[in-house]
Amino acid sequence: MDVLIVGSIAYDSITSPQGSAPHTLGGSATYAGLAAAFHQSRMNLQSVGLVGVVGTDFKEDDFATLTNAGLDTTGIEVLEGSTFHWVGSYHGNMAQAETHETHLNVFETFEPKVPEHGTSSTITFCANLHPSIQLSVLDQSRPTRASILDSMNMWISIAKEEWIQAMQRVDIVVINDGEATMLSGSDNLIQAAKDVQAMASIPILIIKKGEHGVLAFHGNQIVALPAFPTDLVVDPTGCGDTFAGTLATYLAAGSGPIAIDELRNALIHATVAASFTLQGFGIKGLQSMTLESYEQRLIEYTSISGTSVDTT
Repeated sequence: MDVLIVGSIAYDSITSPQGSAPHTLGGSATYAGLAAAFHQSRMNLQSVGLVGVVGTDFKEDDFATLTNAGLDTTGIEVLEGSTFHWVGSYHGNMAQAETHETHLNVFETFEPKVPEHGTSSTITFCANLHPSIQLSVLDQSRPTRASILDSMNMWISIAKEEWIQAMQRVDIVVINDGEATMLSGSDNLIQAAKDVQAMASIPILIIKKGEHGVLAFHGNQIVALPAFPTDLVVDPTGCGDTFAGTLATYLAAGSGPIAIDELRNALIHATVAASFTLQGFGIKGLQSMTLESYEQRLIEYTSISGTSVDTT
């Protein structure tokens, strides 16, 4: 397997100034998986697999959405009960979601089981999960190139020591700017990044800054990239997962130590892919992405940002 993605598969009910979408397909593994699947053929990869859990209410059409995208779904368990359901809304600049309800349902007892053919994936991506679950995945998976970890501020608040243990086990950590400063205690993002890197001896630290782009720390080298500018923000849910799924796919196409130029190239593609997700509710924005529209936006982004990119 080229890319193994472990995370939530959910139904989200979302409201934003642009409208609402009740009970729409979402979850970190869903966004990351669909983004990875889109780039899979472009990168000549063979397999992207998901590990997650859903309830007996999970719709056949939604399973078809995942399988028709080319995803390996053998790692998805179906348990008696209801699928994880999140209810949230966005307001103002829509930088942060407000959570109204969280129904863990079958996700509450989720114990990931990595399929045998996924244990030696090229890249393993542990999406936003409790650190104890991420550690379980890392115990089961032996990626041949790199492991990637994502998180959220809640785990830093309630399970910081486990979170640090998980960070110490991986090659790449992806967090947002608020989480970096929360971990460090410093409001200066560069200092916060250095503190977080030192905290767990992280080889590559990627800090997402939302509409302000991304900072990546590759040892002592820094990559700074802007976001793709857009005046249409419908629903930011899943942007970070789209970003990480795309990043994982581009890194899975290489071998050996990850060079900074390769990392920069992967981050550019990840940034462009994420810009589609926020332009529709749920996965609609991601599904609207075509090879033609993606290539066009990639050209626009490199022109705006003054960067160059490998388009293969």
